[in-house]
Amino acid sequence: MTVPSTVDAFAVTAPGLAPLAARELTALGITPTATEPAGLSFTTDDAGLATAQLGLRTVSRVLVRLASFRATAFHELERAARQVDWGTILPAGAPFALRVTCRKSRLYHSDAVAERVAGAIVRAIPGATWQTGADTSDEAEDGASGSDEPPQLFIVRFDHDRCTISADASGALLHRRGYRLAVARAPLRETLAAAMLLGADHDATRPLVDPMCGSGTIAIEAALLARRIAPGLHRRFASERWPRTERAAWREARAAATAAILPAAPAPILASDRDAGAIDAARANAERAGVAQDIDLRVAPLSALEPPPGPGLLIANPPYGIRVGESTALRDLFARLGQVARARCAGWDLVLLSADRALEAQVGLPFTQRFATSNGGIPVRLVSARLPR
Repeated sequence: MTVPSTVDAFAVTAPGLAPLAARELTALGITPTATEPAGLSFTTDDAGLATAQLGLRTVSRVLVRLASFRATAFHELERAARQVDWGTILPAGAPFALRVTCRKSRLYHSDAVAERVAGAIVRAIPGATWQTGADTSDEAEDGASGSDEPPQLFIVRFDHDRCTISADASGALLHRRGYRLAVARAPLRETLAAAMLLGADHDATRPLVDPMCGSGTIAIEAALLARRIAPGLHRRFASERWPRTERAAWREARAAATAAILPAAPAPILASDRDAGAIDAARANAERAGVAQDIDLRVAPLSALEPPPGPGLLIANPPYGIRVGESTALRDLFARLGQVARARCAGWDLVLLSADRALEAQVGLPFTQRFATSNGGIPVRLVSARLPR
């Protein structure tokens, strides 16, 4: 088998986050080749693929392109699928799953496309088994146990009669760092929490305060970022099991990531919530992430906010008010946030993940949008404002 020296990869992001991922990739020493709404392309080797997956904080998954061809009939699809070197990805006897989408193509029946591609894989790999009942949606993976080892996922995409076949290099979605087993209500994905920090241009040498921390995801991601702990350091990836993979590249990438870790966060990180259960969850998560000593966790209402000496970053993911009957209480909450922030955090930057411009207005500050994306299917914006001195 010929082992390719380079791979064409694609980092999948939530809408609006590709520019942040491009900045991250460049900081890791890998040059993006193209940016699209759903992510960004890059060409690298096994060492770069390992480095990217260990270090990217805002990316959902990394794909490796296996083939791209035009097909307008099933015999063309079958012939091209048989030319794919499936053996570089799938070992003998391994299970696999397929995710197929067809858009504006003559081959529009996704199940029929899946059958042809699966047939090519089974023909090429002895003992390979197609898990036809596997739920390959991101939502299903999000609810899975972190200890699960899912079947190798291949993503087949038809768009205007062009078929692109990719292998999922990540396995479990990359937001699953392995630390968040305890969650509070409406948990924030780790990748979006990291995007809030990077989108706010957070300087880890300045203090950070989250007065509505829930299960602590923003504070934990801030601590990981401040200590330069690679988010994927303590988890495994699908591409580590590929026959084509150079195991030494993964060992060296993990060793380099471990050597880069700082012993402590350089500035205070304070996270508080009025719910004692949420703080218990946040403390357990921080301990699993290895950053409990870097975060000051407190049970306290917003009105009791006592920030460390600043200026720094006041950041929050407040409730969105989607359910009926919440609007009055939330207007009061956002207004109170503005009052407390102006009184106690003069000169600080206030950053919010917001789903409602009317609620933002209650804060009483001129916000600037940093990016727009979605959280749990809800359109949200990251907005920031400098608190007057």
